[in-house]
This record gives sequence, C-alpha cells and structure tokens, in this order.
Amino acid sequence: MQPALKTDKMTMTYEEFRQWAGEDTCAEWVDGEVILPRPPKRKHQSITIFLTRLLSDFLELTGQGEAIAAPFETFLPSRPASREPDIIVVLSENLQKLSEERFTGAPDLVVEVVSEDSVRRDRMEKFLEYEREGVREYWLVDSRPAHLGVDVFTLEQGSFVPLVPSEEGWLESKVLPGFRVKETWFTGQSLPDVYSALSEMLSPDLKQKLAQKLGIPL
Repeated sequence: MQPALKTDKMTMTYEEFRQWAGEDTCAEWVDGEVILPRPPKRKHQSITIFLTRLLSDFLELTGQGEAIAAPFETFLPSRPASREPDIIVVLSENLQKLSEERFTGAPDLVVEVVSEDSVRRDRMEKFLEYEREGVREYWLVDSRPAHLGVDVFTLEQGSFVPLVPSEEGWLESKVLPGFRVKETWFTGQSLPDVYSALSEMLSPDLKQKLAQKLGIPL
C-alpha cells in the first residue's frame, strides 16, 4: 500500500466514514482514524499493474475466482478496520462476500506493494490484521530501490509462515496452485513483459489455452 499523507488526524465512526468516503476517495479507516494515502510512485504502480494482469489472466484461464486492484475496500471485522490492499484475490467459493462496494472478511490472497513510508504498516500492522482475520496468503512486494524483492506468507494453524523459493527460484502460491513468480522479476531495473512472464510461469496446458485465446504463439 502506498504511504499515508502527513495530515491532521480525522476521527469518525465507520458509519460516518462510509458516508464521507466517495467512490473516488482512496482512504483507510482504522481504530476510528482516517488514513489518506499519498499518490503512489511509478515503481509501485508498475508492480501493481504487472501482478494484477498476471493474476487476472491466470484466474480467467482457470476459472478460480477474481482479482481486484486498489482502490477497493476490504472490511476486516475482527479489528475492525477498513483497508484498501493493492490487490485482493477472491476465490469462487467466497464471492458471496464480495459486493459492489467492498469485500467483507478475509480475502483468499492479499498483495501489498511496500513503499518508503508504508514499511511498518504493511510488514507489521497489516501483517497482524490479515493473519488474525484469516487471510490464507499474504504477498509483500517491496518497491524500494534498496530493498527490491518478494516475500510470501501462507497461513498455517492461524499464523503466517514464509514460503521458501524452489531451487529454480520460483515462489509458488498454495492458494492458487500453478501461479508462481520469480523474485528476479522484481529485482531488476524493469519488470518483464507480462506475456513473457506468463509464458514462463504457466503449465503447457494453460499456456496453450492462453495462446488460443489471444491468437498468438507463446
């Protein structure tokens, strides 16, 4: 999630927050306080768009669910808090928790892109919130120049446990079997082309299915 603006605190109830926040308002609500994010930097947006496209194409090919990019509210009843993760994935069996305005509860997978001022929020505050709410998988992609990389945590017996890359360098989702990324994709000067990444990531069957859909060889 992009860094928060340094502004005077605004406090209100969640009901007041819902009335105040318009459709185009990008804001979070935690412990009665409104958090207004700064506009994201280019690297942050590039990573978010890249992963949203990968996830959306994968989910469309497999028919497993839906990926939604920010701004879109995720309401966490256990705190309670209203968050806007950079990306959420909702599997088909949980789509009933998804309305036109928000997702209520624990998305199956959450992605946050870490920026300079969001380290504590993404790696500590939201980490604990998502863990407590029961998010099955948490992806942290660091966009800071000196910290580029990916960390993936899967929920086991109520606690987030880090996933270990394979010998080939793949980080493969347990929530979405077959969806995988390489950390090297995020540590270079630029991200790979989406279709090149899909071609490398997908199984032969899914790669053929995508090629037929696009009408191009992969």
